[in-house]
Amino acid sequence: MIKLRRLPDLWRQWPTTVRDLPLALAFALAAVAPALEQHGTQVGDLPDHPYDALTVGVVALECLPLAVRRRWPVVCLALVSLGFAIDQLRGYHTVSGAALAIALVSAGAYAERRRWVVAGLGSAAYVALAISLDRLGSAEGVTGFTTFYLLMALAWGIGAWLRQTRAAEAERRRHVEEATRTAERTRIARELHDVVTHHVTAMVVQAEAARYLTGAPDKLDQTLTAITGTGRRAIGDLRQLLDLLNPDHSAGDPRTPAVGDLDTLVDQTRQAGQPVEFVRDGTPAAGAGSAEVAAYRVVQEALTNALKYAHGSRTRVHVHHGEGQTTVEVSTDGSGSGGASPGGSGRGLAGLRERVTVLGGDFSAGAQDGGGFLVRARIPAGSPS
Repeated sequence: MIKLRRLPDLWRQWPTTVRDLPLALAFALAAVAPALEQHGTQVGDLPDHPYDALTVGVVALECLPLAVRRRWPVVCLALVSLGFAIDQLRGYHTVSGAALAIALVSAGAYAERRRWVVAGLGSAAYVALAISLDRLGSAEGVTGFTTFYLLMALAWGIGAWLRQTRAAEAERRRHVEEATRTAERTRIARELHDVVTHHVTAMVVQAEAARYLTGAPDKLDQTLTAITGTGRRAIGDLRQLLDLLNPDHSAGDPRTPAVGDLDTLVDQTRQAGQPVEFVRDGTPAAGAGSAEVAAYRVVQEALTNALKYAHGSRTRVHVHHGEGQTTVEVSTDGSGSGGASPGGSGRGLAGLRERVTVLGGDFSAGAQDGGGFLVRARIPAGSPS
């Protein structure tokens, strides 16, 4: 069963010439079938001529070029047209004359350059054939010859329509791939910002504090130890993110940040000298993976901004797991604002807003009336991770 399912994929891996060869052979076999003798396409209404040795060459000329109809469509059309002209002038009227329609469709669909030149030369060749048939005594008339020409033009038009459809589909896929790449780059940039900024900010703050602790060896040692721990956590998180970007990486391995990791995050922020009051109530809903990750990132970015722009100011973190949603509030005393302060790009808050909005939640960040800064997010729970 598995092998049968793979047959279409294996068939598509063969060259187009090999895949088109059965069609060419089918037309050739149909032309030599006794029941179909002289029941093919007839233009000019000339008397039927018995098959002879030349018929074999005519049939081959009309049918075998179909094997290269996609690789060399113009060559295919030229050879098939030549065979068709001889077929009609000799009065064989073989079934293989129908190959002309296939050649026209293929040329309209696959010819890459000078398409109008090919159409013009083909039209001129048909006019010459019509004149020759008329001189041989054809009773077709202008109406009959014009009708057949319109049928050939229709076949070319069908090929041109297939070509445009294929081009439109290729353009659509290109836009989808470009949008996917852009979204992936944005996601990677957001993850790098979330992972790196918090750790680096904490290290910078701790390093600045260490300057003033040279007279207190014990506190200096604690601060340097905290910097070392923060650096190691940053390396671990970066390594995890790089593993996620590895094509050979298994999606089930990495640890995904969640609300349960907030204790570590808060402790790290406290070690950097930021007084943080942390309150968490309720129980996360089952299957709330994406909501937990978003809540973690909201707290992480808010604490990073507090370290940057309101270092030493009291910060309160409240995470509430309600029915069907998780609410996160982080308020900081002081005047710091993540979007307007020096060194802030505003990318973190913008990324949080996008992340929460995608999950169907609400996000707000701004100065409080009584001073300070408040970040608030309502995240629907139950979204798959």
